[in-house]
This record gives sequence, structure tokens and C-alpha cells, in this order.
Amino acid sequence: MLIACWSVKGGSGTTVVSVALAACLARSSPAGALLADLGGDVPAVLGLPEPTGPGLGDWLASGDEVPADALGRLEVKAPAGLALLCAGSDPPAAPGRADVLAAVLAADPRPVVVDCGSGLHGVGRSLAASASASLLVVRPCYLALRRAVRAPVRPSGIILVRDPGRSLGRSDVEEVLGAPVRAEIDVDPAIARAVDAGLWPARLPRSVQRALRDAA
Repeated sequence: MLIACWSVKGGSGTTVVSVALAACLARSSPAGALLADLGGDVPAVLGLPEPTGPGLGDWLASGDEVPADALGRLEVKAPAGLALLCAGSDPPAAPGRADVLAAVLAADPRPVVVDCGSGLHGVGRSLAASASASLLVVRPCYLALRRAVRAPVRPSGIILVRDPGRSLGRSDVEEVLGAPVRAEIDVDPAIARAVDAGLWPARLPRSVQRALRDAA
């Protein structure tokens, strides 16, 4: 199972949702789950030290000189039953390497969640287009929906991050984007505190667990 989480606007909560979703899947998988970070913020959210070694970006840039199975050597053990593929450096990906990455991740026996970040450029776009579940993380905001309509990839589902006081709701988002809302997560100061303290997902609220249980 390969799940791509992405957004069209920074600050939507893609990394927080990606980590929470991977942690939920890890709890129901004997082998845990794999979390791939294309945005670069996942280690901080998990409370891990800043990575210093090679990561996904380096593997993508290496081309055929580095075999596909070398990806497993880049995994870092993370909390909550997760294995992490860090972002690494950011050189251009070698031709066709994004497709190889998608195939390797899709063949992994563990559930795999990819934090594609915002904007859907390059590798993130390829993974969002080929994943078994392509989840758009979005707030019910006119500007965000305006960008989402123009996105190069159509989501298979939506994770709706609800702000208090917004005039747009679930039905509006589904109608505009033509995809079902799979989960709704309320903006909660407790979530922000856990993320800032590097304790996410150790302090994963039950409400978030319930919301994301069937998101994929």
C-alpha cells in the first residue's frame, strides 16, 4: 500500500497528517510502517536529530549507479513503529528515477506513507499520481481550494483540516474538488504543542486516530 499525502499550499498540515497516518497504520501492521519524507520536516516532527547522511534526494540523483534495493539501507528507525526515509539533499533526480522509487515503495510489504510536501513538483508529483491512495491535505479556504482545482494531480481522497469560523464545509470541498473527504481533523492547540515538542505521534489524540483510521 503506497499512500501519498500532499498539499497545494504551505502550512496545510501535510507533514503532521502524514506522520499521524503512518503511525496509525504501523499500529495495525506487524512489521510497522515506512514513512518517506520528500519535504524535509518529518525528523523534526518525530523529535529526531537533524539527519546528516544521504537520503531520498541522493538516491534519486544517483541513477542506475545505485541499485534500487540500496534504498533500504537509508532507513532510519523512528518512534511509533516507523521506519523513516529522510529527504537528504536536493539535487535533480536522474531520469526515470521517480518511477523506480514509486515501484520500490509500492512493492514494500509494509504500509508506506509519503509526505510529498506542497506544490507537487518533480518526484512528489510522480508519486502522488501513481500511489494507490493520493490524499490531498487541505483547509476549507477559498485560496487553497482555488489552487487545488488547478493541481496537476486529482486526489483520490481529501484530508480536511478544519479551522474554526470558516464558512466553507465538507460538502463544499467535495463539490469543488470532486473527491470524497476521507477524514476531518480539527485545528487543535494540543496538536501544535505535541509537534513543537517533538512528541508527535507519541501524543496522538484519539480523535485523530479515529479520523485517520479509514482515510486510506
